[in-house]
Amino acid sequence: MTWALLADAAEATRFGGKAAGLARAIRAGLPVPAGVAVAWPAADAVGAGDPAAEAELRSLPLLREARDGLAVRSSAVGEDGGRTSFAGQHETLLNVTSDSIVEAVRQVWRSGRSDAARAYRRRLGVGGPARMGVVVQQLVRADVAGVLFTRDPIDGSDELLVESSWGFGEVVVNGRVIPDRHRLSSSGTVLEAAAGRKDVALRATPGGGRAEVAVHGGAVGALCLQESHLAELHELAVRCEAAFGPGQDIEWALADGAVHLLQVRPLTTVGGARR
Repeated sequence: MTWALLADAAEATRFGGKAAGLARAIRAGLPVPAGVAVAWPAADAVGAGDPAAEAELRSLPLLREARDGLAVRSSAVGEDGGRTSFAGQHETLLNVTSDSIVEAVRQVWRSGRSDAARAYRRRLGVGGPARMGVVVQQLVRADVAGVLFTRDPIDGSDELLVESSWGFGEVVVNGRVIPDRHRLSSSGTVLEAAAGRKDVALRATPGGGRAEVAVHGGAVGALCLQESHLAELHELAVRCEAAFGPGQDIEWALADGAVHLLQVRPLTTVGGARR
């Protein structure tokens, strides 16, 4: 099997850790955007320029159905695991057009072979070449996005930490802005609300791709989540822990008032830094 609907991609040794986690989340009824998973041997073939593999990739049904662009994400074997998250090591491409899907998959595949990714693997004692599966999903054009830790990432206490900013969540993950920060009790009570400085946002651009745009005026320092959004994120945290166990690192996006789950993996942070 070269690819599978994301809900059916539970075989981590073939489709990679991210795909397997999202498959499990879909089966648990969590709000994951529709998508497909490309198995690592097929991604290898695309990376090597195999015409048959490229043709099969272009024929994926999701490409015909996607109207708002695609998200193309890494899903290496071992990625998003309890010991080896590979956070920040591999490529994610947003607002990919159907016409550019082959080059997008190839770019994600190449990211697993970068010097930084190789060094990360050596540091963790992960041998052999990267086996890079790829997840292709309908794009969520985020109004607000960020990360959610279902336990305090520093001391492991039973509190939720939410970091958020305008637009796509990469500006939070990559430290491009000082995000808003909310702490919630295990029951969902807001314990702390601290506005950040969100002077840029990452948005989709016409014709594909994304770009940083300036955030102006009061929006720079205004909280971008309302209490109703925090209640939805608390519910998402509870449901993720019910499906995956305590201590989860979640990436999420809010679009048109609905919360979407983009990624869920075991919390592997030390001193507040994602590994």
